[in-house]
Amino acid sequence: MVEHLTSAGEAPLPPLATIPPDLRSLADYEQRARAHLPAATWAHVEDRAGRGITLDDNRAAFDRVRLLPRALASLAGGSTASTLLGVHHPCPVLLGPVAYQRLAHAEGELATIRAATALGTGSVLSTLSSVPLEQVAAARLQAADQLDVAPAPLWFQLYLQPRREDSATLLRRAEAAGYQAIVLTIDAGVKRSGFVLPPGVEAANLAGMEAPRHVASAGGRLLFGTALTDAVPTWEDLAWLRAATDLPVLVKGMLVGDDLERALAAGADGLILSNHGGRVLDGLPATLDLLPQVAAAVAGRVPVLLDGGVRTGTDVVKALCLGAIAVLVARPVLHALAVAGLAGVAHLCHLLRAELELAMAQLGCATLDDLTEERLFTTLR
Repeated sequence: MVEHLTSAGEAPLPPLATIPPDLRSLADYEQRARAHLPAATWAHVEDRAGRGITLDDNRAAFDRVRLLPRALASLAGGSTASTLLGVHHPCPVLLGPVAYQRLAHAEGELATIRAATALGTGSVLSTLSSVPLEQVAAARLQAADQLDVAPAPLWFQLYLQPRREDSATLLRRAEAAGYQAIVLTIDAGVKRSGFVLPPGVEAANLAGMEAPRHVASAGGRLLFGTALTDAVPTWEDLAWLRAATDLPVLVKGMLVGDDLERALAAGADGLILSNHGGRVLDGLPATLDLLPQVAAAVAGRVPVLLDGGVRTGTDVVKALCLGAIAVLVARPVLHALAVAGLAGVAHLCHLLRAELELAMAQLGCATLDDLTEERLFTTLR
């Protein structure tokens, strides 16, 4: 058997059995994760489009914003809870859709959903899950029963398939399994990939379905006129999806101006402002920088969520102050899985909520409604 090696030439470390006391932040998990993953997998997890301008700017945008506390504010009755699409969320942080989680840990998405359930954290399962969506949904209910807690909110992220009947099959399966919302990702219909999945890891939900692929060659078709561009999502696909399900439909991608209004007119129940973590197109603006204008344009008609660069509780605070109702984290899920499996993901959820509560307390904000733009200091104020 050929052993995967890290960039340092050593075999990847196994997941930790316990959480050491020096693991105190998502940044700590990221720093450690590299040693727990094969070199090729680490490169895939940390992949970025182009020179990584967008990826870096997602983080830098949060660092450009400062916080302003309220003096002598009462914290009685404090809570991080909210209602999103009619469902209670103890904390406005969701685990975003991350493909092929068995790359990071043998239990993959099963470990993630069990951890999310234990902490009451909402999560979004990727179409490209390495565990069938039905098994993930069943693990959620089993964990809730064993822990005597309510099942955590669970959504299904949909990549539309080249054949509409395959998309419809995925939709019906998600509905039957008890997923509570559909997240249509619109910004990754075309992307480059040179990563080869290792044995035992596959897109478990897409067995038997056609997958559009194209290998470009000099003098031949590069992209246009290929199966890849023929299969990208269109407004007609959104209209079809909205008519095909009674579940809430959220649209995930970069939606501004006329596109935003068109999505709302098509019946989108929510928007997730995203640049796909800087993995698809370099040079896109940071999502946090776009958030105020998107939130103002939506004007409360539907919930606006944000992903891209969220790593701390103060990041959550800043996003909520600028108009988001919740945030998603994605890459950190793989970091936590690789380092400590289920316990790592549960710890990640705990860390973000603890950091959020501490930040809110220090700002004098007892509830999420108190997180308004008045709690921010920027160079534009």
